This record gives sequence, C-alpha cells and structure tokens, in this order.
Amino acid sequence: MQNKHIETIAVQAGWEPKNGEPRVTPIVQSTTFRYTSSKELADLFDLKVAGHFYTRLSNPTVEVVEKKMAALEGGVGAVAYASGQAATTALVMNLCQAGDHFVSTATIYGGTFNLFAHTLRKLGIEVSFVDQNAPEDEIAKAIRPNTKFIFGETLSNPSVKVLDIEKLARLARAADLPLVIDNTFPTPVLCRPFDHGANIVVHSLTKYSDGHASSLGGIIIDKGDYNFANGKFPDLSLPDPTYHGLVYTRDFGALGFIVKARAHILRDTGAQLAPLNAFLINMNLETLPLRMQRHSDNALALAQHLEKHPKVAWINYPGLDSSPEKPLAEKYLKGCSGVFTFGIKGDVKQAAKFMDSLKLAAQVIHVADARTGVLHPASTSHRQLSDEDKKTSGILPELIRVTVGLEHIDDIIADFDQALENV
Repeated sequence: MQNKHIETIAVQAGWEPKNGEPRVTPIVQSTTFRYTSSKELADLFDLKVAGHFYTRLSNPTVEVVEKKMAALEGGVGAVAYASGQAATTALVMNLCQAGDHFVSTATIYGGTFNLFAHTLRKLGIEVSFVDQNAPEDEIAKAIRPNTKFIFGETLSNPSVKVLDIEKLARLARAADLPLVIDNTFPTPVLCRPFDHGANIVVHSLTKYSDGHASSLGGIIIDKGDYNFANGKFPDLSLPDPTYHGLVYTRDFGALGFIVKARAHILRDTGAQLAPLNAFLINMNLETLPLRMQRHSDNALALAQHLEKHPKVAWINYPGLDSSPEKPLAEKYLKGCSGVFTFGIKGDVKQAAKFMDSLKLAAQVIHVADARTGVLHPASTSHRQLSDEDKKTSGILPELIRVTVGLEHIDDIIADFDQALENV
C-alpha cells in the first residue's frame, strides 16, 4: 500500500514483525548485542553495514520510534535522543562548530532560548534572534557569511504564535541554508513542515508524542533534500578521521546528516533515548491522531468560553476567530493543538489565586499531557531569563499557560469557572 493515511502510519510504521515474532514492539533492554564474526563487528564499527551493536548508538526499540517519526513527518531518517533539549543541542552540534552562527526566531521555548543565547555562546557558537513577524528583508539582515541554519517553532511554547514557515523557507533558500523547524506542539498530525519548505524537523517527544507525562525523549528528522556538500558544512563533506576518512555526504547520500548525527554526535555525547522510554513513546504514538484532535477541540472550546468571561483580560489561541494568528493557523495547521495562554484582570496575585483554586487542573511544569494543567511561566519555566529576554519571548508577568487535556470539556470548563469565582 502506498500513500497510507497518517492514522495508519501512527499505528503500524516502524515495526514489521516476521512470522512468529511479537505483534507489539518488544522492549530490547540490552546495552549490547552478540555477534559470531569479528569481521562483521568491525564492519559495524566502521559504518560499512547497518546493525545494532551498542545501545548508546542504536537499539531495536529506539529504532522503531525513529522509523515511525520519520514516516509521520515524511523524512528519510531520524535519530532519537534522551530529551527534546538533547535533540536540539545535537542538531546545533551537527551543523556548527566554534566560530559559526545561526539565526533563530525569538519566540521560542525558554529552555531553547537559554541554550542558544548563553550555553552555546560559551562554545563559540553565536545566535541572532529575530522577530518572526518582521518583513523578509529585515530578517535577512541577520544572516552572516558564517550562518549555518535558520530555526523556528511551528507553534511557539508557550505563546502559541504560528510561524510563517514558507517565509523562512524562502529566506533559507535564498541564502542556501537549511531551515530547521521545531514541530513539537502541532506534531505531524496537525502540520508537516517539510511540505512547506523545511529541511530538518526536531521534536520534544516528551510532549504530545508521548502525551502521558511518562517518558522523556527527543528526535531529529531530516527530509533529505538539502545539499550538505555545498561547502558550508566541512564536517559533513570532508573526511572524518574518527572513521578512517569516511565522508558522510559521499558515502551516505541523503542520509549523511542523519548518519553523522548518530555516529558522531550521539556516539560522543551519549544522550541516547532509553529503550523503555522508546517503548512507551511508540505505544503512545499509536493514538496520536486521535489525541491531537481531542486536544485541539477541547482547547478551542475552553478558549472560546474564557474569551467571553468578564474576569479574563485577554486570551491567545490561534484557533479563535479574534486571533491575529488565525490566517496563518488556517494555512499551516489542521488543528491548533491543546495549548493557549491568557491573562486574568488584576495583578500577578490574582493569577496565583486562580491557579491555586483549580481542582481538576493541576499546576505542572509539563505541557501536552492527557491531563489538563496550568503554569505561570514567568516565575517557573522561563524564570531563568532576564526581564528583557522574557519580553522578547512574549512572556508577560500575568501570562498563564494552559495545556488542555483529554477530560470531558464540560468538566474542564466547570473547573475553570469555579476557580475564576475566587478571583
């Protein structure tokens, strides 16, 4: 069967059991694998043949998640990591070295912002943050001769701004740079960035992909259409002395970027996804299309209800007719996911009183869970940012992030109503 629907891919891609093998993907909880030929093992180490020999580089259970996510996004290959943050770090390390530069939209997850703005600078890699809504010619001014890629989030965390992917793709093509998109919040069910000009996609699998707050994970997926042999990426197009002069772009073609992300970056950093976490994520991916529809429906209904509430000052959800993000949402998204932000009339104390009064929804750092939760990012997930950086990232002092779960919408609304009565 060709051109399978995404629901079918979510259930069946990645694991094809042979006669007598388990129907459900097994947990291969082993660090190492047995071979009877020393030559075969040597060829595995030299990347001459494919196979598993040490879980720090690859594992059969983890491989299922990699294949499934690549199929869902429409990529040629993927590498999974221990967390979304690990995957983003590996992405930069695979494309940059000391003295290099990249461009990122400013409205991104606080942990990613801090990684880009501070940690990577200590390694000699610089970033320029840009306003994703600025005109193309203004964003283009941030690109330098040593720029290696452009980065953005499809739906920003937590401000849920919708990225104009095709605008950034035009800028990336004009500068002969790969466009990298973090597609964590929409997931490939609601948006496939490759269809709009992106070259590489990253995910925090910890969020909707797992969807049950049970497992950390991250992944990089390559579409396989960017020419990494264009002279901008010597580590990919010149001999690697740690593999006897192997050249990734020459020896692996469209898979060169992914092979290096595994054989070099994953090998040296050891940030491998655990087999048990891979098992849980894979199992939860089977229901991803169903869950994303319910998350989106519930979030829209709650946002519409709160928009009319007299104690709500403002609300930001791209699915609302009043949202300035609505045109981009209709262009890129099949649903607006389950996260939105809003502000209560009054000061920060009123916001805290509201959150403390919730009974069904919980105050949690995690987002994209089956259970409804709220968070005050300015004092928690983004508190490491300066006031200026918070403003740049869209984190207002009164902002409350809501991650709408899979409970019945009437129960969610009732909980928010009773909590607002205490404000």
